[in-house]
Amino acid sequence: MTELWVERTGIRRFTGRSSRGAEVLIGSDGDDGVFTPGELLKIALAGCSGLSSDQPLRRRLGDDYRAVIRVSGPADRDEERYPRLAETLEIDLSGLTPEEKDRLLVVVNRAIDGVCTVGRTLKAGAEISFEVADTRP
Repeated sequence: MTELWVERTGIRRFTGRSSRGAEVLIGSDGDDGVFTPGELLKIALAGCSGLSSDQPLRRRLGDDYRAVIRVSGPADRDEERYPRLAETLEIDLSGLTPEEKDRLLVVVNRAIDGVCTVGRTLKAGAEISFEVADTRP
């Protein structure tokens, strides 16, 4: 299983890392070149939807189809959460008949609803635990 962690690199700055060598810079909303944790949550949702829908889209549109998934949703600062996230898949479906397009949309939605772990987790909610480990020698 891939290990994930963040390391503090400065005041309100962290680098997210994986045991597979990936890195992502995390910081505050006003900082250039970083993602906020909320932005990473949104990107994780859009990325999961993209990966979940890739096979049915490739099967009908070809391996080189172009797609952009935009995700948005303002934070409720009183509750410090995102009450609603909205995704939009931007894709050229002009080569499909209306019936083919309708069928593809059903298949894509079914794929995302069935295997997008991030979306399924957000919809169902997740139990989260947190602990502090003292690293003193």
